Amino acid sequence: MTRQTIKTGAEFRNDNRKTRSLPPAMVKELTRLNPLKSTLAIFETVGVIAVCVGLSLYFWNIWVVGPAILIIAARQQACFVLAHDAAHYRLFDRRWLNDLIGRMVASPVGISMCSYRVLHRLHHNHLYGKQDPDIPLHGGYPRGTSYLIKKLLKDLLGGTAFKTFAYFFGKQSVDTKHADGSVQSHSPLDDTSPALRQAADRDRWTIVIFHIAVPVIAFYAGYLEEYVILWILPLFTFLQPILRFRAICEHGAVTSTSSPLKASRTNLGPAWIRFLLFPHNVNYHIEHHLYPSIPHYNLPLCHEELKKAGLLKDAEVRDIRATTRLVAGMDPA
Repeated sequence: MTRQTIKTGAEFRNDNRKTRSLPPAMVKELTRLNPLKSTLAIFETVGVIAVCVGLSLYFWNIWVVGPAILIIAARQQACFVLAHDAAHYRLFDRRWLNDLIGRMVASPVGISMCSYRVLHRLHHNHLYGKQDPDIPLHGGYPRGTSYLIKKLLKDLLGGTAFKTFAYFFGKQSVDTKHADGSVQSHSPLDDTSPALRQAADRDRWTIVIFHIAVPVIAFYAGYLEEYVILWILPLFTFLQPILRFRAICEHGAVTSTSSPLKASRTNLGPAWIRFLLFPHNVNYHIEHHLYPSIPHYNLPLCHEELKKAGLLKDAEVRDIRATTRLVAGMDPA
C-alpha cells in the first residue's frame, strides 16, 4: 500500500488470518512499482486488440473474424485486470496518472473503475464475510457439472451481461450485520469516503457518455457493423463466461473460509490458458489476497518466495485442470 491509500474507506488490508508473513523488507521490495512494466502490460493488451481489429478489417471473413472475436474477448478481460490493478493503486505512483489510465482501460469494457474500487475493497477486507459482494458469483460451488455448464452457456448467450455491468457500477446491495443481530442492506458505494463516492459518481457518467458516443461515431464513420461485431459481441457474449469461470476458479469450491490460503486459489497452467483466463498474473490469487499492495508483475516472485519459505503448505494451489474438475463437482485428482 502507498501512503495515499491509507485512509478510512479507501484502504485494502493485507489478509493475514491464520498465516505467517514474508519478511517486511521483502514485501516492501515486492511492493515497489515499476512504471515501465505497467506501461508494457497496457501496450501488450491494447496492441493485441489493435492487431485483431486491423486483421479483421483487412480480410473480413469468418476465418479471421471468428478467432479475432475470441482473442478480443480475452483481451477485454485483460482490460478488466488492468482496471483492477488501477483500483488497487498499483499501476503508477502518481495518483492522477494511475486513475486516468485505469479509467481509460476500463471505460471501453464498461467498467466504472472508481466504483469498482469501492466494491472490490469490500471483497478484500471481508473475504467470504457478509459484506463480500462477490459471494453470489462464486459461492456454493461445487454445484455439479450440469449447473456450471448451464451458467456458462447463459453467459455465452449474453443473458447475464447487463447484470455483470451493473455489478461493476456498484448497483447491488450488501448486508451489514449489527451488534444487535439486525441486518441492514445498503449500497456498497455508501461504505467509503466522500471523495471516493464522488469520484465513482462522476466516473459512471463518463462510462455512459462513452458508450453513447462511440457507436454514434462508428455509425457516421461507416463502421457501426464492424464495431458491433468486433467489440460489442465479444463484450456481451464470450467475455461473460470467461469472467465467471475465472472468479469461480479463484474462490469457488473452497474447503475453508478462515484463511486466504484456503478461501482463495492460485491456479497454475500452460501459457495459453493463462493468456485466455488469467492475464497479467491474476492466477496468483492467494498471493494477491495476502498482499494486495504487490503489483501484478511481482506476483510470480511473491509465489516463489512464499513457496520457498514453506508458507504455501496445504494452500489452495492447483493446476487449472484440477481446479476445473473440482468446481465442476468431479474428483480433482
